[in-house]
Amino acid sequence: MSDLTLPPAARTARPPAAAADLYRAVWRWHFYAGLFVLPFLVTLSLTGALYLFRDEIEAVVHADLKRVAITEGAPGVAPSAMIASALAARPGTAVKFTTPAGPGASAEITVKAADGERLAVYVDPQDGRVLGSLPDRGTVMWLVRSLHSLSFFGPVARGVIEIAAGWAILLVLTGIYLWWPRGRTGGVVTVRGTARTRVFWRDLHAVTGLGAGGILVFLAITGMPWSQVWGGQVNQWANGSNFGYPAGVRVDVPMSGRKLAEDGSTSWSLAQAQVPTSGTSHGSHGAHGSHGEAMPDSAPAAPTPFVGIDRAVARFDALGLHGGYAVNLPAGPTGVYTGSVYPDDLAAQRVVHLDAYTGEPLLDMSYADYGPMGRALEWGINVHLGQQYGLANQLVLLAACLANVLLAVSAAIMWWKRRPARAMGVPPMPRDPRVLRGLVALLAVGGLIFPLMGASLLAMLAIDRAVAHFGGAGPDRREPA
Repeated sequence: MSDLTLPPAARTARPPAAAADLYRAVWRWHFYAGLFVLPFLVTLSLTGALYLFRDEIEAVVHADLKRVAITEGAPGVAPSAMIASALAARPGTAVKFTTPAGPGASAEITVKAADGERLAVYVDPQDGRVLGSLPDRGTVMWLVRSLHSLSFFGPVARGVIEIAAGWAILLVLTGIYLWWPRGRTGGVVTVRGTARTRVFWRDLHAVTGLGAGGILVFLAITGMPWSQVWGGQVNQWANGSNFGYPAGVRVDVPMSGRKLAEDGSTSWSLAQAQVPTSGTSHGSHGAHGSHGEAMPDSAPAAPTPFVGIDRAVARFDALGLHGGYAVNLPAGPTGVYTGSVYPDDLAAQRVVHLDAYTGEPLLDMSYADYGPMGRALEWGINVHLGQQYGLANQLVLLAACLANVLLAVSAAIMWWKRRPARAMGVPPMPRDPRVLRGLVALLAVGGLIFPLMGASLLAMLAIDRAVAHFGGAGPDRREPA
């Protein structure tokens, strides 16, 4: 950093050589962390800011599909009638029925067409009228979510989330060290100069980072569960291997081997959970028809679900599932009705599997059933999504997202103003290389915790050696401010 940002007394009183070397080393790796993270930070912040208000945005963008005019005295139609209307408009096989989230909301039926395409068909629950359809997960907010998680670009790109999160944590920790006052008064909680000067952007960057750094670390850590490597490993460790269900939940029922996540979105803690089977513990039902009548002994038949979607929904309602829950319809003779809901309030999260022949719960899970690690991570995820604490949660994270964009812009302007001619402008190497080696050893600890971040650290070390060898740091040998 330029001496021009220092008061006259500080220009003559240089810091000890060891302290200056450590500052240089931290500054250099703060630069590298920013170089990698900031492009992702801007993208994640912009898409994240939009996704915080997904319900509000979709209520406007897809109002013709998701909202209905409330008609006083309308009797409403049964789920089976709504499914029939959906299939009449969009032929295929119904695989999921989602109940209206509240008054004025439509029901959603997921239909699998003959060519394998899935459609979300929206129906007015008051009269069964079909409002229209979209490709399954075809709303504007599903696109934003896919961009935010990088799943839009495939599994390899999702690994970048883990790398970016690890480097974001490093960015904040090194930034706090660089911000530390060391006897300064300006640029600690106030911004000096004008927008024409570099010190203004340096102070704006430092003060903004001080305010948003803690939230950035929180978002990085709570975003890790979605990462490709770390998230998958921690999921297995946190939730055990007992069919993927949390500890303490009854799992002494036959399992199908099919994962709950294959049928749609589920909570992080239940990503590995298997779906149980119907009818296997009720052999007498295997010899009954769809209405329970006895079948001739000479004509054994596979069990046929006779509960029906109307009775299944009535059962889920009686069990107290939160409004807006989804019901996965039985797939095959041993399929189950699975009711699941993940509302803003964690306490109301619920997944219930019903036997398709008796209507009785096979498994009934809620947030309280998760293990301690699962509950902690689910809480973090819910806050990360802006759900747990209502509008206040959304506004705090929106401010953090805007601050992240400001950090990226101010960093770019600072670099532009200080870059040497014909050079990349990497902060100078410490005079004593042992200082840099010690810092890298500390960074390696983070690499052991987050493996992909550790691999990227090795790559960055190779780049750093190349930059130093070819003089990429440029002639800028000024003492840091």
